[in-house]
Amino acid sequence: MTDVHTTPATATDDRVDVAIIGGGAAGLSAAVTLARSLRSVVVIDAGEPRNAPAEGVHNLLGREGIAPGDLIAQGRAEAEAYGARMLSGNVAHVRREGDDLVLQLADGDELRARRILLATGLRDELPDVAGITDLWGTHVLHCPYCHGWEVRGQRIGVLGTTPMAMHQVLLFRQLSEHITLFTHTMPELTSDDWETLAALDVEVVSGRVNELRSENGELRAAVLDDGHEFAIDALTVAPRMIANSGLYEQLGGELSENPMGVFIETDFTGKTAIDGVWAAGNVRDVGAVVAASAMQGLMAGGAINGELATEEARAAVAARAARTA
Repeated sequence: MTDVHTTPATATDDRVDVAIIGGGAAGLSAAVTLARSLRSVVVIDAGEPRNAPAEGVHNLLGREGIAPGDLIAQGRAEAEAYGARMLSGNVAHVRREGDDLVLQLADGDELRARRILLATGLRDELPDVAGITDLWGTHVLHCPYCHGWEVRGQRIGVLGTTPMAMHQVLLFRQLSEHITLFTHTMPELTSDDWETLAALDVEVVSGRVNELRSENGELRAAVLDDGHEFAIDALTVAPRMIANSGLYEQLGGELSENPMGVFIETDFTGKTAIDGVWAAGNVRDVGAVVAASAMQGLMAGGAINGELATEEARAAVAARAARTA
């Protein structure tokens, strides 16, 4: 990357154009976009990315397989090169004061911003199965596009918790001939489901999965309540995904819900129902992969800059009118 030396326009230590909460793909993409337009930007991040357990990021053009930590490090460097500032920590509270939004950090410091972008991601609510958390992101998976190639040809179990289990069966069956559907807590299979499973030669195991047995970090088997074990190398689940939306709710925001989880609803640019507040990435789209989150950050950053530019132009017109009156 070419060296860039620039100072954000009208940046101060305690008031910025835009505060971005969350320094993942969405937040950093927005930071680059805004800083390149000479906006003063602060990114506040706690350093707890959702994809930290994963070995690599996939389907990201030009960065295929890059380690999540390396991607974040490169993104930070790019944003900082254009003048964005990084703060480590959490935002404990947000309130509105006049035209500003005031962020209170966990360490007690405060930061004022004209706009805020929530790129706070989500948390996964995993099924209540012993051992599932320890293997999450390595041998317990949810997305065939994020992890499917890495388990191709292996013995893959599908843990049925919702009607989405049949969809996962279809997608992972593309990657392996050795698929086992554990009905667990999913709704009763229909006659069409049974015909599909038979045609695809998918093994079906009735009963609840009690635990996952592993050795040295490697998944070995799914163990049912009755003690029966079924050998598998990977397990796919459909977690319920809950947006990290506490700050939005503090400002009076209400959440939306779909079959995959709970999220902040926005327009196509990321603008929420609350003035001055935007959202990008998994907090607004629980199914977004890294590439989609980065795109949403770019869109939100551009739209925020456009809104601020329009606001500043109107203020300039009003000031000129006052001078010439």
